[in-house]
Amino acid sequence: MAYRKTPAEIRRLEAARERLVACATAVVADVGWSQASVTAVADSAGIAAGSVYQHFPSKAALAVEVFRRAAGREVDVLGDVLSGPGDPVERLARGIEVFARRALENRGLAYALLAAPAEPAVGAERLDFRRRYRALFAEVVREGMAAGLLPAQDGEITAAALTGAIGEVLVDPLGAPEEDATGALLAELTAMALRCAGAPAASA
Repeated sequence: MAYRKTPAEIRRLEAARERLVACATAVVADVGWSQASVTAVADSAGIAAGSVYQHFPSKAALAVEVFRRAAGREVDVLGDVLSGPGDPVERLARGIEVFARRALENRGLAYALLAAPAEPAVGAERLDFRRRYRALFAEVVREGMAAGLLPAQDGEITAAALTGAIGEVLVDPLGAPEEDATGALLAELTAMALRCAGAPAASA
């Protein structure tokens, strides 16, 4: 008869896996993907390096899980803001500000998610999540057009431009020491994004 894990064992393994992902996320935020070795993650979690492979078949699999969870949280937050109260232009502005502010408050992890060199498996995830961001922006742009608040345009192209521009604007600040220019950066980034979508000057 094949051995079956008890409920207690399953809970213990799930808890250990969750702790491993949390530790790996902290290591990636601190040193980036390239330096987040299995040994470094294991040391952070207080386990032997070999124990990592009880939960993930490879470093790449662990990295993908870290990326999916961290990026997934940001997509969820952005989606909640973009579908929240206010007209489409207000929601677009608020969504961009919230996304950028969250990135600047956790610079190491945000840089890892947006731009840090990573292995191909993480790069593929990054492309997939960029599509998810684009879909969210495209929807609110279409709502803005339907409400007469934004001019006629190809919402998909505008969304792609917003996704790329926001990431590009944030890359250098995320890689630099923290400074007190966050407010000005957020204001400029939001205004740029609204101009890109064609919002009236008063809104921008």
